[in-house]
Amino acid sequence: MLDAARSMFAETGYYGTAAEEIVRRAGVTRGALYHHYEDKKDLFRAVVDEMEGEIDEEIEAAERAQPDLPGAVMAGYRAFVDAVLDPEMRRTFFLDGPSVLGWEWREIDARHAVGKIEEGLKALIAEGFVEPQPVGPLARLINGTLLEAAFFVAASEDPEAARDEVWGAMERLVGGLLKRRSTAQK
Repeated sequence: MLDAARSMFAETGYYGTAAEEIVRRAGVTRGALYHHYEDKKDLFRAVVDEMEGEIDEEIEAAERAQPDLPGAVMAGYRAFVDAVLDPEMRRTFFLDGPSVLGWEWREIDARHAVGKIEEGLKALIAEGFVEPQPVGPLARLINGTLLEAAFFVAASEDPEAARDEVWGAMERLVGGLLKRRSTAQK
């Protein structure tokens, strides 16, 4: 049912998708839908949460591919922004997600993202790449910046060009937090 719903939401959007069509495509009864989910919105919430998990996996893979800590942190941020380039993610997660779920969408994103950003900041501080400071507020600010970058890309007529534009700004913004380490500190 999740796969059918996800496919339908990507094709026709949340508002253009009827619950009856989801159950028909999934080959289940309407009763099965309501046995597992409260309503179409609850099913949509499950799809969005699943997508957030997939974005997390992409972020972790991008981080592991980097040889150093600052590179890993930035690669994770880039993977989040790059997720918007996937048409399914773009429509369902970034465009419909906030409008359908409202503040709850932000809570889903924060549950996945803010803690991960805090971990990266703590590591950067511990390794001397970032000045010691409270990581909670900074993590929220970076998360907000990443979300706005993603929304900018999602709403663009040319998502790849928009991604490149916001990424350049993101590198300058986050790069400004990093201390320049002398060779004696390395």
